[in-house]
Amino acid sequence: MGRIVGAFATSHVLMSPDGIEAQAERVFAGMKEIGRRLRAARPDVIVLITSDHLNNFKLDLQVPFIVATASMFTPFGDMGVPKTPFRGYREFAEALIEHAAAHGLDLARAEEARPDHGVAIPVAIVNPNGAIPVVPLYINVAMEPVPAPRRVWALGQALRDTVERHRPAAERVVVLATGGLSHWICMARQGDVNEAFDREVLDRLVRGEGDRLAALTAADILDRAGNGGLEILNWIAMAGAVAGARGETIYYEPIPSWLTGMGGVAMDLGGAA
Repeated sequence: MGRIVGAFATSHVLMSPDGIEAQAERVFAGMKEIGRRLRAARPDVIVLITSDHLNNFKLDLQVPFIVATASMFTPFGDMGVPKTPFRGYREFAEALIEHAAAHGLDLARAEEARPDHGVAIPVAIVNPNGAIPVVPLYINVAMEPVPAPRRVWALGQALRDTVERHRPAAERVVVLATGGLSHWICMARQGDVNEAFDREVLDRLVRGEGDRLAALTAADILDRAGNGGLEILNWIAMAGAVAGARGETIYYEPIPSWLTGMGGVAMDLGGAA
């Protein structure tokens, strides 16, 4: 059986540091630390749980879960991200689609996705030389109804089952969730950050209480963290893949000028060798 040897979550934007230089530096240092720890786990693949920002999957068709199956990805190039190609891992992506079905989860496949900043910024930081293949796993947060938190928790458990029961014994997998924390986009509260909710999310995760987050409703998250805060569903899926694991908050900064709360966590998987 394969092993999940690392699990992390991080916000996935970087914007102008003007006027918030110290905060921006702490955020970037935190992202780099997550990258350092991720690479130290020596993974054979990164499963990156994310959300598209209407650059690949438009409002005319949104499905709950999509796995990008290509062997090579070229970033979309939004937010100034270089269009530097990076490797995918078709065999793993197809295995996840196949075995998630046994959990009652129908995952759509995308052959031609061009990952936007939700994938490309984290990849550029944690996998700068492109040495580790990446499988993007998309969760719809763009169109109602979004998946229920309990459903994305089940998605994480299906991912873990795929790794542990259906992948080669020596395969090492890292799960990286991106997005969040609280932010409102194109809404009246744009620019607000709900620091109390952000810290509650971080606290639940590092205490090994991701199941408490899975007990929320999407409406709860929308009300307290905004439409952009629905990206916390990605974090809940990661927690489902390592249910019960505790962790550490690597960074947190509320940054209204970036329209969001910025945070990152690293889960403790017992010193996976």
